[in-house]
Amino acid sequence: MKLPILLITGGGRGIGAATAKLAAQHSYEVIINYREDATSAENVATDIIASGGIAHCIQADISNTEQVSKMFATIRRNWGPIKALVNSAGVLDQQARFVDTQPERWQRVFQTNVFGTMHCCQEAFQDMAKSQGGEGGAIVNVSSLASVYGSPNEYVDYAASKGAVDSFSKGFALEVASDGIRVNVVRPGLIYTDMHADGGEAGRVDRIGPNLPLQRGGQPEEVAEAILWFLSDKSSYSTGGFIDVGGGR
Repeated sequence: MKLPILLITGGGRGIGAATAKLAAQHSYEVIINYREDATSAENVATDIIASGGIAHCIQADISNTEQVSKMFATIRRNWGPIKALVNSAGVLDQQARFVDTQPERWQRVFQTNVFGTMHCCQEAFQDMAKSQGGEGGAIVNVSSLASVYGSPNEYVDYAASKGAVDSFSKGFALEVASDGIRVNVVRPGLIYTDMHADGGEAGRVDRIGPNLPLQRGGQPEEVAEAILWFLSDKSSYSTGGFIDVGGGR
């Protein structure tokens, strides 16, 4: 029996990697997308295969529309149509006050976080929609609690991009529900991933985590559990929904 195919963008590290490993345990054939770090993606795939799962890696920069289209065409040709999609790929820039940032930075952040996510959803629709001959499916977009609190003095542009993901996901969910596609959002808070180092403060979670209601930062595996619930039939009556995984932030 062929396993359902799950594509995870940004699946080589952090939340994406944790989701890939957990999904394999839940009997998905996992496709791990990465932009540049082939070694990390291949290590995740190796771990999955060593545990008896099925995993593949595929390179594509989701900010590039041609690469996204080529990625989905390659997946369909090599492994078949996807049944599930997790949009986990995301970028941010150095911590800064918004007034000190430049439009080139905003465009770069939005191109991946918003437009890349939207394009992947549009491609997934072609695989999943009943009106297109599909069998339905599930999409989880990984947003951020920054979309709620705005991330002042650090990442206002990133927070704005995740707010756009929230709005897009809600509208898209309502559009495609009759086609058998469920679209939901998981919003992580302070999670121990390499993204904080990308922003210039590797110890950011340790600095802020103790001040949260749960008094700690979160682990990628805790976010992955929420994502897998939205992918599963246990959430069969949920679409256009949000799960916040932020320690009470």
